[in-house]
Amino acid sequence: MPIIPMLQIRQTPAILHIDADPGQYSIRQPSADMELKTRRAQLEIHQYQPQLTIDQSAAFSAYNGGNYLEMNNRIYSGLPQIFLQALAHKVEQGNQMAAIHIPGNTVANVYGEDTETHVLPEFRGPASMDNVDIHVETHAPDITYTPAVSEMHVTVNRPEIEYTRGKLEIYMQQYPSVAYIPPEIDVMM
Repeated sequence: MPIIPMLQIRQTPAILHIDADPGQYSIRQPSADMELKTRRAQLEIHQYQPQLTIDQSAAFSAYNGGNYLEMNNRIYSGLPQIFLQALAHKVEQGNQMAAIHIPGNTVANVYGEDTETHVLPEFRGPASMDNVDIHVETHAPDITYTPAVSEMHVTVNRPEIEYTRGKLEIYMQQYPSVAYIPPEIDVMM
């Protein structure tokens, strides 16, 4: 049987070369700017000295009669009473002298036994343990308080984003080809 010559077809495929590097992101965000202001608390205290008042005028009045005006007023106001007592005593003595018929009502007995002296009225004030008045006046302190105040201002910085593109290379590493190889023909016959 004779061999039938065959046609050969040789095919080379295409080779496509792709070289790709991915892109890169660079993200950076600066920290926020903060501004803090604080006003300190304030405490103010105004304190007043206590006031001590001592009134010894009643004690001085009881010791020595006080000032001249007070002493004269006491004497002047006591004179009518002394006058009335002296008048009553003289009336009583006159009544005794009028009753001559009673034995013992002689001039010598009535006026001779009259040794009572009529002195000025008491010029001193009354003595008492309450003659000294002590008065202490206190004032509450003035307190003013202002609380502390804090203020915070925050400024947020936006993120900084940078993108670096990657590379992309596409090229033909091998082109496709088709080769037809005819069979050998024996020309000698």
